[in-house]
Amino acid sequence: MWLYLAALLGLYFLRRWYQERQTVENLTEKYVFITGCDSGFGNLLARQLDARGLRVLAACLTQKGAEQLGKATSERLKTTILDVTSTESVAAATEWVKEQVGNKGLWGLVNNAGTGAPSAPSEWLTKDGVAKMIGVNFLGMIDMTLHMLPLVRRARGRVVNMSSMAGRRACFGVPYAASKYSVEAFSDILRREMHPFGVRVSIIEPGSFKTPIQSNMIESYKNAWSQAPSDIKEAYGQRYFERSLKLLKLCHFTGSSNFQPVTDSIEHALTSCSPRIRYCPGWDAKLFYVPLSYLPDSILDFLWRCIWPKPAQAV
Repeated sequence: MWLYLAALLGLYFLRRWYQERQTVENLTEKYVFITGCDSGFGNLLARQLDARGLRVLAACLTQKGAEQLGKATSERLKTTILDVTSTESVAAATEWVKEQVGNKGLWGLVNNAGTGAPSAPSEWLTKDGVAKMIGVNFLGMIDMTLHMLPLVRRARGRVVNMSSMAGRRACFGVPYAASKYSVEAFSDILRREMHPFGVRVSIIEPGSFKTPIQSNMIESYKNAWSQAPSDIKEAYGQRYFERSLKLLKLCHFTGSSNFQPVTDSIEHALTSCSPRIRYCPGWDAKLFYVPLSYLPDSILDFLWRCIWPKPAQAV
């Protein structure tokens, strides 16, 4: 019996491996729109897809980022300025994309733009700070997708949404985790809704990488502490702040500087005939965070108490 089961599993994975290796035809004629291309994953992805011959439409937050990317790529790649938190900016970018793609439609929409600030214990946060991050990481993605979906449907293309391991298990930072949980829910529902139209939706859940977002998290943590009321500082204590900050810096230090696993996952989601629903790039994601996400909450709570420092006024 076990031999038959092993044989069936082997055939299943062999079939999946074969299907995932089949590539979409005429890639050089397909347009891909990527948000957040100033730096990090978006910047490398734009250069990577351009080198492969796709027609990349890269959105940057700043003119400087757009100019630097344009100098590092071919004439095929086109750039535009985009602030995903502004509906006017999103609408203008959509009209620009329509002019670029014409009747072909948009093959790929990569919602990559994001931020890591503010990140701090819940009691140090403000409502406006939480709203700001959700506005970028989630509401900006919603706005971008709703504007671009008609073009993606026309091409029977792909939507790739950037999530995180924080979208599987919330460990630290309410705003970031809440925004990524929302991305997961939106992507799951959108995938089912778009399936009848031939549109595929994939989610990228990276592990720890040394991106500007991680740096933003550390800086925002310092700022949140410096701006916290005196009673909050008294309750938590300077030792709590210093030890927790060291842990955040350790996570950043141990993160990978090689973004290739992430951009390769996005490229596969855009170019494979059988893209995956979820991609978990990074060995820490596969060997640590994913298994951790299946543990009971009581075990995770215990691990948190063992690792994270206690506030000064803890009982």
